Amino acid sequence: MHIETLGHGPDLILIHGWAMHAGIFAPLTRELAPHFRLHLVDLPGHGYSRDSDTHLRLDECALQLAEQLPSATWLGWSLGGQVCLEAARLRPDRVEALVLIASSPRFVVGEDWPQGVAPDLFRQFADGLRSDYHRTIERFLALEAIGSEHAQSELRELRAQVFARGEPALNVLCDGLGILDSADLRDVLPGLRAPSLWIAGRRDKLIPPAAMQWAAQHSPGGRYLELSAGHAPFIGHAARVAEAVLELQREQAA
Repeated sequence: MHIETLGHGPDLILIHGWAMHAGIFAPLTRELAPHFRLHLVDLPGHGYSRDSDTHLRLDECALQLAEQLPSATWLGWSLGGQVCLEAARLRPDRVEALVLIASSPRFVVGEDWPQGVAPDLFRQFADGLRSDYHRTIERFLALEAIGSEHAQSELRELRAQVFARGEPALNVLCDGLGILDSADLRDVLPGLRAPSLWIAGRRDKLIPPAAMQWAAQHSPGGRYLELSAGHAPFIGHAARVAEAVLELQREQAA
């Protein structure tokens, strides 16, 4: 996996969401780099890791990053949040704190989990990728921007970034959708050793804020922050997200 390291201070790992790459964190990176040593990850098949022939697997990604990088706070957006939770499960000694942005331990509705999206959503996207790759990704980006106070500018940013490092590999996009469709990490939460911060977008169309509030309540040391945003609150509210991350770090240091 391609990892860019910049800045100085405590270590902070940033992991992007489906179909994206670490460049999407640019607004947040500018806010955080003066305070942290950032490790910006491009997951297999994405961004500068797009030539990797590795399949996208939560456990493999989490273990590889835990071995390759120092003990750190892990920050994940959407799918990236599930990589962070998997790292906390498999290598708790390497995870000092967690920041989950617009992410949930389970993305899809179930009999005992009403706080997700329809079960067939990600399967529809997988079918769409095979028939009309670019249009399907465009639909997903639009869904991410809906609900934000800055929807148009956020959609422009998402569109500008999505292929800025080349097109993500089709096989890992399908892998990622499969993870979003099937992963259920709720059982991980009660055993978390690291404190966690769950940052939700109030009008997120993919991750209901109630799902993240539930996750915070079921995580030892969990806390919850809700912003007036859609699925990418770190774009329109980068300063507020960075402030919350810094507050978490100060508490850890104290």
